[in-house]
Amino acid sequence: MFNHAPDGYDCPFCRLAAGGEDSLTAQHDIVLRREHALAFVASRWWPNNQGHVLVVPTEHHENLYDLPPESGHAVHDVVREVAIAIRSTYGCAGVSTRQHNEPAGYQDAWHYHVHVFPRYPGDDLYNTRHLEAPATAEQRAPYAERLQAYFRSARSSG
Repeated sequence: MFNHAPDGYDCPFCRLAAGGEDSLTAQHDIVLRREHALAFVASRWWPNNQGHVLVVPTEHHENLYDLPPESGHAVHDVVREVAIAIRSTYGCAGVSTRQHNEPAGYQDAWHYHVHVFPRYPGDDLYNTRHLEAPATAEQRAPYAERLQAYFRSARSSG
């Protein structure tokens, strides 16, 4: 219900969850994987909030309306873990999350996802648009490595 994916939609988030890659997202961008959700450094960046993370269910659900509770809970738990990791490793002053549904709600990838943004004083996140050029693998790598190291450390100390 309320779906907008075109017929034959090739979902990049499903591809990533299944172990694949494309020109915008690679396996090395994944910072945390759980049974029903995964998180990765996004290739679409905002000018003052670089290294933001997307959290997606590992099964395909287009939007909030389609999301079953099990996947929703899994995504929320990973969002929380990622927010703490970003706050702990990026030197930011806070974190914001946001999620979009349908074209009028600014959704443009047809797989449910939550953005987790590092926030800085005066960053103007809500008054800027994403950068036109996607972040390269080399630009994403330092953010992914920081978060991956954080989660490795948390696993070994837990």
